[in-house]
Amino acid sequence: MKNYVLALLLVSFTTLSLAQDVKYGVRGALNVSNLDFEPDAGFDNQHRNGFAFGGFADIGLSESLYLLTELQWSAEGGRDESIRADYIKLPILLRYALSENFTFGLGPQAALKTWGHNDGFATFAFAGVAGLEYMITDDLFFDIRYTYGLSDILDDQAGDLEAKNHVMQFGFGIKI
Repeated sequence: MKNYVLALLLVSFTTLSLAQDVKYGVRGALNVSNLDFEPDAGFDNQHRNGFAFGGFADIGLSESLYLLTELQWSAEGGRDESIRADYIKLPILLRYALSENFTFGLGPQAALKTWGHNDGFATFAFAGVAGLEYMITDDLFFDIRYTYGLSDILDDQAGDLEAKNHVMQFGFGIKI
């Protein structure tokens, strides 16, 4: 797993040095998240409202193609205290400008758990991310992202029970 994270970081920094136009910025978001259990959970599984914040580099590859790399902290999981999860996340989105104000992005995301050692959750999680961004001004933007969990976030001691994170983010940010 460490090799995957190292490879993602290497690709990010290599691409950054080859980029035509780079903008940096900060972003905050409201999360609406939940866990999808297989088989179904034996309890009332309600969504959790949380938040996320982080910094990013938006790298121009051409006039309409961009690579967004971001490092963010995100509060996710379910409403019940025992199934809450906080992560340091690294989404990498390949983005296409649909118009002057709208951009669509899609890509992978690696996440590292940020709390308790033997709490029943796996240390790493992988997901797919899709999002739509609207530029309010040249610097301010609003975006919506959906993260679909691809890996089981429960550790091996959970038996046959699997859980995957699903998160909807409503974000606001500024490009510097």
